[in-house]
Amino acid sequence: MSAYVVFQGDIEDLAGYEEYKILAAESVDAHGGTYLVRGGPWVSFEGEPPPSRNVIIRFPTMEAAQNWYNSESYAQARPLRQAASTGALYVIEG
Repeated sequence: MSAYVVFQGDIEDLAGYEEYKILAAESVDAHGGTYLVRGGPWVSFEGEPPPSRNVIIRFPTMEAAQNWYNSESYAQARPLRQAASTGALYVIEG
């Protein structure tokens, strides 16, 4: 069953986040992930609007998503995201 990694956050350092995007994309690809949403405009129908940056990545399985997050390649990218943004990163099986 597919698993979806979701990031919802606000970018505070655009240059740092651009560096992150390059490394993250390489690591996602290397672990069989596919970006479904990578930013872009949105419309809020109900409730509080989401943060300014929303990303959804599909992995073939929950295990693949967890392996990506814990990989050496993503370990190089993760601190760049954490320094450049605030938000939440989580995985949903579905």
